[in-house]
Amino acid sequence: MKRSAAAAAPLTAPQQSSAVVRLTVLALLSAIGYVSMLFIKIPVVGFLSYEPKDIFLTLAGFLYGPLAALACCIVTGLLELFVSSTGLIGMIMNIIASAAFACTASIIYKKRRDIYGAALGLVCSVAVMTVCMLLWNYLISPLYMGISRAEIVPLLTTMFLPFNLLKAGINAAITMLLYRTFLRVLKLCGFPVTDHSAEKKSSVVLIVALSAVLLAVCVGVVIYLNRG
Repeated sequence: MKRSAAAAAPLTAPQQSSAVVRLTVLALLSAIGYVSMLFIKIPVVGFLSYEPKDIFLTLAGFLYGPLAALACCIVTGLLELFVSSTGLIGMIMNIIASAAFACTASIIYKKRRDIYGAALGLVCSVAVMTVCMLLWNYLISPLYMGISRAEIVPLLTTMFLPFNLLKAGINAAITMLLYRTFLRVLKLCGFPVTDHSAEKKSSVVLIVALSAVLLAVCVGVVIYLNRG
């Protein structure tokens, strides 16, 4: 009875304030992600183009956990439905891709909330998103590309694999570079967050090194895609 009464009790002022802050930040990051998708589209190969939306969805997950990241992925995916030419299939694809990236990084970071957890989460997110999208491209792409599954198979390694590595690698590197600055900005704006300012300076070296490696991989992928 006591537990039921506690559950039914209205939120206190601090709890309400915390919920409002969370919703405000998540709405802001979802909106930035959506706007970035609208205005930053860089053609890479074929009909595939790079956009930085997943960076902001991952920041949401780092702040408030994987469920928050998933909610932002769904919201932005639904909004994309109104401007996308790929319809419902494209919307589902966008949600899966963003969730594979943002939620993977957020789950690992939730276990270890420091810069090293963020780095490990982002590296794993690159792998998980790439594998998920290869499976999706194999199963679904023939439906909207109008070709057979046998014709899709060669494209998996020559087009889809390099592109997804490129997109995920760039987003992971930029997220790594932006995260601490993003937290400091939120803290300066009055949001109750931990900015990791007390962490060792060696973490800066990790950030720079990992970002450099990821960006180097991305450059290699671009060269590969544009060879010949």
